[in-house]
Amino acid sequence: MTTLPRPAHPAPAAPPDLTVWPASTEEPRPGSLTVAGVPLQEIAERFGTPAYVLDEDEVRTRCRTYLSAFPDTEVLYAAKAFLCRAMIRWIDEEGLGLDVCSAGELELAVTGGFPPHRIVLHGNAKSPQDLALALRLGVGRIVIDSPSEIARLAAAVGPAGRQRVMVRVVPGVSAGGHDKIRTGTEDQKFGLSIRDGHAQHAITRVLGQKQLELTGLHCHVGSQITDVRPYLAAVRRMVGLMAAVHRRHGVVLPELDLGGGHGIAYRPGEQALDITELSRAVRAELASACATAGLPVPRLIIEPGRALVGPAGVALYHVLAVKHTGDRVFVAVDGGMSDNPRPALYGVRYAPRLIGRATEAPAARMTVVGRHCEAGDILSPDATLPSDLRPGDLLAVPVAGAYHLSMASAYNLVGRPPVVAVREGRARLLVRRESLADLTARDVGV
Repeated sequence: MTTLPRPAHPAPAAPPDLTVWPASTEEPRPGSLTVAGVPLQEIAERFGTPAYVLDEDEVRTRCRTYLSAFPDTEVLYAAKAFLCRAMIRWIDEEGLGLDVCSAGELELAVTGGFPPHRIVLHGNAKSPQDLALALRLGVGRIVIDSPSEIARLAAAVGPAGRQRVMVRVVPGVSAGGHDKIRTGTEDQKFGLSIRDGHAQHAITRVLGQKQLELTGLHCHVGSQITDVRPYLAAVRRMVGLMAAVHRRHGVVLPELDLGGGHGIAYRPGEQALDITELSRAVRAELASACATAGLPVPRLIIEPGRALVGPAGVALYHVLAVKHTGDRVFVAVDGGMSDNPRPALYGVRYAPRLIGRATEAPAARMTVVGRHCEAGDILSPDATLPSDLRPGDLLAVPVAGAYHLSMASAYNLVGRPPVVAVREGRARLLVRRESLADLTARDVGV
């Protein structure tokens, strides 16, 4: 008796790797993804592409995680990562403060209902308008970044006023995911150096101004940092400076702001900064350094931005063209560097994914490019996508919540995308798409 071989059954498809997607992301059926219960394909059909999707509960959960991990710490959301009226409300309701660096961010925050006393203003080149609005609205602190700001700010406060300030210090610590986002060393534009004495001189000048109340020191060592050690080095150097201030002036500074720069994973397998470990290590180092210096432990301030909103966002694009050039496959989408300049600026890598249809086609290496007239308009130089990708397909890019819309432009007169919030199975528009009428309305010449 001849035994017939059993028919081979294809191995079940591996579940999708959703580690860098919002926690609410699910694949209810092959090729379909939902975020907060809302199909991403449905969002693309309703709001068009390119579009940003933001998971509200993911943002709120990340805010609560920070407050839990950093007890007795003032957590300020870095508004430059992404700001709109809804985001302002979420941050306020979750009990965080706000870090702004322009009159525009400040005015949007306050008109959006955020309490000005929980706002910190800083920036390396504050305009007179920035300072005037900050004083008029009554921001909690202003971070002094250059010697010229001291006299200018004191004069603007006036003889009867008083403004709380901090001094931004360059601690001499190099950290960050790219040269262009390392801000803790003397070879960049921010802050005042300890090494050459400019920080100490500025502190002395501030203490001599009765209109200014020096509440503490500020530093920011870089962005997209995934290791706690740079923060510990910064703590030691900042406490050393605080001890020198105490010895020279008899002043105990009550606050220390370590900035932000907390790194996140943009692709599966990448490392993110461990927030719990950061809190444990920084607080222990701060207590030890202060005990050695004979100082009380100052109130700690941190300024996360991308770590709160980056992983909550997804960008959606439609494929416009698939082109083979030599041994490369180029996939052109309907967005690009106008809605995400970060790959061009910092070489950031993303992991786009086909959604909206199932396919068993083998994977292939492709270069996802934008629609703009720049050779550097590349969103992902080494994406792994199905080999049957075709025009009309929908791509989703995770970790798109930070430094996308806030850095977007109108290059080639392509309007900026909308922002759509998702929560509990519903999608709602937060920021509408920028139209050609919006762009041309500014052109008043004849």
